Amino acid sequence: MLSTQEVAGRLLLAVVLGGLIGVERESVRRGAGFRTHILVCIGSTLVMLISIFIFETYRHQANLDPARLGAQVISGIGFLGAGTIIKEGFSIKGLTTAASLWAIASIGLALGIGFYSGAIMSTLIIYIALKVFPMLEWLIPDQRKYLAIELLLINQPGQIGKITDLLGKNGISITNISMDMDTDESETAILTLQLKKNTFQSKEDVVKLLSDNREIKGLKIL
Repeated sequence: MLSTQEVAGRLLLAVVLGGLIGVERESVRRGAGFRTHILVCIGSTLVMLISIFIFETYRHQANLDPARLGAQVISGIGFLGAGTIIKEGFSIKGLTTAASLWAIASIGLALGIGFYSGAIMSTLIIYIALKVFPMLEWLIPDQRKYLAIELLLINQPGQIGKITDLLGKNGISITNISMDMDTDESETAILTLQLKKNTFQSKEDVVKLLSDNREIKGLKIL
């Protein structure tokens, strides 16, 4: 039977590993962020601890499978992941966050069973994949055709029209556009643009063109 210290240690490690991935998702303003990933990781860890407890308590009285509850976590997390997927125009957002929730649930199960090395290494690999790999997507030929930009705008009527007019006058083609409210500042809106790359010389030119607009408070290349 696991001691109280072992149970507490596994749950605390679930907070740390779940929080690490959650912070990364929170930093890119995804719906399932810091708290959600921690809760998923703690929950799946607890499920595995319960499985161990049941197995240790009743193993002499019945033929039990300690992995059965864990299997239900893997299938059940799909409902939570589906809630993070949003279709906007011709694009779909939230698939990476849904995958990170599924992965963090698996990490929680690994922690619950005591597979610490696998859980920690998986967390580090996932964090690198989320943080570093997006920078390498420019090496994929299809990705070179488009430039994705996130703008922080003053939340006023007609802002999207002004930006699209500005880009249109300079011959820059927009292939996809979406707008969200900034959860931190009600006076700020987040505009995400996908621009066709063969309609402008370089991304530096686009950044300079948009940066000269006083109504744009911030700009980030995605």
